[in-house]
Amino acid sequence: MKNTVYLGLGSNIGDRANNLKNVIVALSPNIEVVKISPIYETTPWGYEDQAEFLNQVIECETDLPPNDLLKLVKNIEEELGRIPNFQNGPRIIDIDILFYNDLILENDQLSIPHPRVHQRAFMLVPMKDIAGNYIHPILKESITTLADKIDSAGVHIYKEEINSLTINEHLFEWGKRTYIMGILNITPDSFSGDGLNNGNDSISAALKQAKIFIETGADILDIGGESTRPGSKAVGAEEEINRVIPIIKAISSEFDVPISIDTYKASVAEKALDAGADIINDVWGFQVDPKLGPLAAERDVPVILMHNRSNPKTAEIQASLGGRYIGVEYENLIEDIKNELMVSVEIARKAGVDERNIILDSGIGFGKTVEQNLELLNRSDEIRDLGFPLLVGPSRKSFIGYTLDLPPDQRAEGTAATVAVAIMRGADIVRVHDVEMIAKVAKMTDAIVR
Repeated sequence: MKNTVYLGLGSNIGDRANNLKNVIVALSPNIEVVKISPIYETTPWGYEDQAEFLNQVIECETDLPPNDLLKLVKNIEEELGRIPNFQNGPRIIDIDILFYNDLILENDQLSIPHPRVHQRAFMLVPMKDIAGNYIHPILKESITTLADKIDSAGVHIYKEEINSLTINEHLFEWGKRTYIMGILNITPDSFSGDGLNNGNDSISAALKQAKIFIETGADILDIGGESTRPGSKAVGAEEEINRVIPIIKAISSEFDVPISIDTYKASVAEKALDAGADIINDVWGFQVDPKLGPLAAERDVPVILMHNRSNPKTAEIQASLGGRYIGVEYENLIEDIKNELMVSVEIARKAGVDERNIILDSGIGFGKTVEQNLELLNRSDEIRDLGFPLLVGPSRKSFIGYTLDLPPDQRAEGTAATVAVAIMRGADIVRVHDVEMIAKVAKMTDAIVR
């Protein structure tokens, strides 16, 4: 029987963030890590004359009984270099068992739940991110309720600086300026009417569009062979490959520009990378095709992981999402999106994807109402606070159309407004149809806020 366990991790000596990562690696194969909270930087508890801690909570599954689990985590602490010192003092790594199922245990070696968890914001705040509804077996209150009762002023999200990324010899320096991703839809049914697979010579049309985009400010070209518009039909991998691979080959041989393949299918992504693509852009955030993460790790390519609560197009996608697909209702819009993005991040981590290769997309327009899209856009900085570069893709989407009462081909000005706000809220990349106009908007907004 698998037991659900919550472990609290802490470090304030050496490479603190790497110390936390080393714990997660060391837990395998005895413990399966299911969820990982964001990392928080916290003021020291008790003995204050020391460096600030990084703290994190992880949800795990294990067959180990409690005392064997304790022995394992103490061995990991020792292997990672922890030297016993005074209580609450500095340490390379600290691993605490916070909860074990709903067990209440007290013996000479171990107390479960952790006897001071309800008093410590540095435990409650990160656990709230991944298990806010968990009920404390003694206090009979949720982690969210307990966290809201105490002062968390000394607990702040830790922004591990991921300052730059080189993609196909092109340097992207996050925070210095906004990068423009131009959309090339190799489909006959794009919602915006710009599909290039319309019965004419799609290669010539795509090359012409790519040239215009590059000359007018595009830093990345995003190529997709399956429409994501509401109500569109799923496209098989073979058809998608037939649509995009000739285009990718042609563009990569003609132009020096990073290319992103917009797909959630590993077979399509593999062929696209072979043809010259440099980035995998998955609208399902690695939650549909389990082969996509390992492929990205093997090829060492950047990945864009998007938040998505759209209705799945097929029963196969629904089945792949499994328990992760939870519909379109939100208990807390931003917190739910952050938590679900971190699920995608954890899938990528476990597949071996380098964190420096991870870019997040908040999923504007995917399973959100007009009001939710507006709120999400205006609070993009909270998604950026997760510590990863942020892509925002509002271009011509229906929430703009409903707000302005305009069809897709008349939403350029509305898109410009959304892009300006996204940049002000920390977006690193904007994915757009109207490259020339938006490149100017981005340049002007950057001049104001960067």
